[in-house]
Amino acid sequence: MKRRSFISKGTLGTFSAILGTDIVFGNTIPLGYKPLALQDPDPFKLFQKDSDMTVLNNKPWNIEAKAHLLDDKITPNKFMFIRNNGLIPENIDVNNWSLTIDGESVQKSKTYSLSELKSKFQQHTYQLTLECGGNGRREFNPPAKGNQWTIGAVSCANWTGIRLRDVLEDVGIKNDAVYIGYHAADIHLSRNPEKEPISRGVPIAKAQQDETLLAFKMNGEDIPLAHGYPLRLVSGGWPASTSGKWVNRISIRNKEHDGAKMTGTSYRVPCEPVAPGEKVADEDMCIIESMPVKSLITYPKSGAMIKEGQSLNIRGHAWAGELEVSKMEYSIDFGSTWNSCTIEKPANRLAWQHFSAKISGFPKKGYYEVWARATDSQGTGQPMLLPGWNPKGYLNNACHRIAIKVV
Repeated sequence: MKRRSFISKGTLGTFSAILGTDIVFGNTIPLGYKPLALQDPDPFKLFQKDSDMTVLNNKPWNIEAKAHLLDDKITPNKFMFIRNNGLIPENIDVNNWSLTIDGESVQKSKTYSLSELKSKFQQHTYQLTLECGGNGRREFNPPAKGNQWTIGAVSCANWTGIRLRDVLEDVGIKNDAVYIGYHAADIHLSRNPEKEPISRGVPIAKAQQDETLLAFKMNGEDIPLAHGYPLRLVSGGWPASTSGKWVNRISIRNKEHDGAKMTGTSYRVPCEPVAPGEKVADEDMCIIESMPVKSLITYPKSGAMIKEGQSLNIRGHAWAGELEVSKMEYSIDFGSTWNSCTIEKPANRLAWQHFSAKISGFPKKGYYEVWARATDSQGTGQPMLLPGWNPKGYLNNACHRIAIKVV
């Protein structure tokens, strides 16, 4: 009689983490079997997300928030967007998790256990804005391929970890180092172990910023599995794709990193403006780095009704990649005139900023739109409508608008 094979402890631990509870008799699950709860899962229960979130895709999982769900100053997990290029790892053994630093420009390759990373290096906490490069893609015309994000692929959570710079200094890097590239445990959609779903990176200067972390906590707790548990690279202010989840290796490169989603048109825009629908050669595309200035009205919810003569309080967040937001304005006449909002300083560099205003200028009953416009510290403001078209639908930072009815 053939002996049964059972799933490993690591796989069982991953299944339990996904379900949020222990699997009773989990040690008897046959090898290759996936529990029913994971075969056709409820994504809101699966990832502890609010049921008002929007699922764009399930292979891989991509989920976004609605504007009013992002009202918290610090984004909780239940309202945080999920952007995946591959499948969530199925065999995480946190007790044996390690991070290897290698590459052409490392003095000598070195591997750290997770416990070594936590104990050897000083820990830091920062609020960091992460936004998908394709946030707002749905507005592009002609349509751009990819997940049709509206406005909710952005978040600003507290991330706790160690500075990547400190680890690089401990390993030792050569003078010719120009880029880092991350590698992770996520699974390619084809399940081919030779293929990486995504392996992006940043220039060495960005990697060495104070706020670029190897994080293991989000909002004071272990990072949820869908957001990179047990170790995530976080580089705020740049496309969230540079903040690799489930990181287990970082390569120090003597050239621009050329991993998956780093070449061709991935996370790139035309170096020069192009006409809508125009084809652009790969060599004429430039890598997205610092994200553009942008803002979001989080209160009230679009469609709110107020009585004639009543004032309206609005609030939201604004961010500007590597820069600060220096001015925040609103308009109720489709951008013909603008009025100032109060804008707070960021909690730290690369955190979003909070704005508010009291609007008392609705002249009569009827339909209105409230538009929000942020201006960064270099004087660049948001475009009122869709900015320059690009083939992949990146960097839509048009003014956010909500509908208001005065009755």
